[in-house]
Amino acid sequence: MRRGFFAVAAAAGILAGGLGAEAKTFKWAFQGDIQTLDPHGLFETFTLGFQLNFYEGLVSRTPDLQLQPGLATSWENVEPTVWRFTLRQGVTFHNGNSFNADDVIFSVQRINSEGSDMKVIATLIKEAVKVDDYTVDLVTDQPNPILPLQLEIFMIMDKEWSEEHGTTGATNVKGDDQGNYANLNANGTGPFMIKERQPDVRTVLVPNPNWWGDAQSNVTEAVFTPIGQDATRVAALISGDVDMAYPVPVQDWKRLEDADGVSPLTGAEARTIFLGFDQDRDELLYSSVKGKNPFKDQRVRQAFYQAIDIEAIKDRIMRGAATPSNLMIAPQINGFNPALNARLPYDVDKAKALLAEAGYPDGFTVTMDCPNDRYVNDERICQAVASMLARIGVKIDLLAQTKSKYFAKVLAQNGYDTSFYLLGWTPSTFDAHNVIDSIMSCRVDGKGSFNLGGYCNKRVTELSDLIQVETDQEKRQALIDEANRIHADEVGHIPLHQQPLSWGVSDKVSVAQRADDMFHLRHVTVK
Repeated sequence: MRRGFFAVAAAAGILAGGLGAEAKTFKWAFQGDIQTLDPHGLFETFTLGFQLNFYEGLVSRTPDLQLQPGLATSWENVEPTVWRFTLRQGVTFHNGNSFNADDVIFSVQRINSEGSDMKVIATLIKEAVKVDDYTVDLVTDQPNPILPLQLEIFMIMDKEWSEEHGTTGATNVKGDDQGNYANLNANGTGPFMIKERQPDVRTVLVPNPNWWGDAQSNVTEAVFTPIGQDATRVAALISGDVDMAYPVPVQDWKRLEDADGVSPLTGAEARTIFLGFDQDRDELLYSSVKGKNPFKDQRVRQAFYQAIDIEAIKDRIMRGAATPSNLMIAPQINGFNPALNARLPYDVDKAKALLAEAGYPDGFTVTMDCPNDRYVNDERICQAVASMLARIGVKIDLLAQTKSKYFAKVLAQNGYDTSFYLLGWTPSTFDAHNVIDSIMSCRVDGKGSFNLGGYCNKRVTELSDLIQVETDQEKRQALIDEANRIHADEVGHIPLHQQPLSWGVSDKVSVAQRADDMFHLRHVTVK
């Protein structure tokens, strides 16, 4: 078994060969397809990671997640609310158009368009100001000392190409905007280009011969195939139909270890899997309780928490590979405090008493939304939670769907369409502020954009603003701790665990495994 926060195994001779070597085809599979080629259409880790093969941001990250230059060669905080980026010269988009400051300014405007799902990034930038053709100022409403950390997934699009093809607004993947040209076509600056796109069937990428970077991969064609069934995906790896597959169910690790020519590649992921409640509506959309919302009562939320046997989920479903959590962030995230990570005890009797005290001695029925092809063992986790809640009288109507249907439902732009749900989150900045701002803050002024249930404590929202501008690390940590304490005391969500990185890889290839589970072709070599 290969393990590691950052796992790369590559022969120096192969790396030195670069893209000019003999034809090398790389084939890989994931449990679902990307939802769009539009880099501003969906804020979802797999889709964003896939798009970073052909689009790029101002900054990039190494496989061990260190920040490095991307389309910007340097950046400087020239004023408290102004970050100045010096852009890389001589870069071209795949169609030959030159990259310059106009494309950055256009992309800032585009992530603010109606269909954009990148509002998490858009709210950070008040405006983009062109200094010259290769210098741009990003202006913020207030000081933001960590702005560059947040910009890898802010991908730059070609202004001319977008205007030519009528795609100046982002694709609304949750609505009726599938005809947007950027949904099925791409024109980035990245190391690979789209050669063929058949949604839900396969996507083929080829190297960009004009990429500005150091093209170390020797892959000459990369073929991606979504394979929804775990058993089929694992079988495809063992048979040699694909060179890499993920995620691999943890229960199949031994199967890969025993097979010839393949092995599991595992590590600690920075993604926290959690449950959320609709705490906003006066009456739940999908519940037997009428005229009121039981999730507005902290006692009900705590009852759900203490009815969940997290150790059973860890041992029986995750085969010991998950890390139970009381915090919404993983140990790898800046701001994590182990002193706050002790979970409430599993206690069915206490949970029953809390429900009775809240006025639900016989429990109630509620629908639970769950993806079945997004996270490691996601549907099985939801089934286990449903079984555990049944012990306190709560009947779960489980709605497990493919991630395309799941996200379209729970992220519906006409209002979050869920009462109770499972979600996973990796802070793109690897900093606690990201999750506090995006999930734990009230849904106001662009905050709480992924706070699907509408949890709202004004002090937590205030703390989010304070954390963003505080430069003294000791004071900043105290603010983070305060936000986490409030959220935990109120059971704003139910953190479950950090899931493991779980990939299967052929011995014929080497890949880089990032702790945020993003996979990039530029780090692949075929032996």
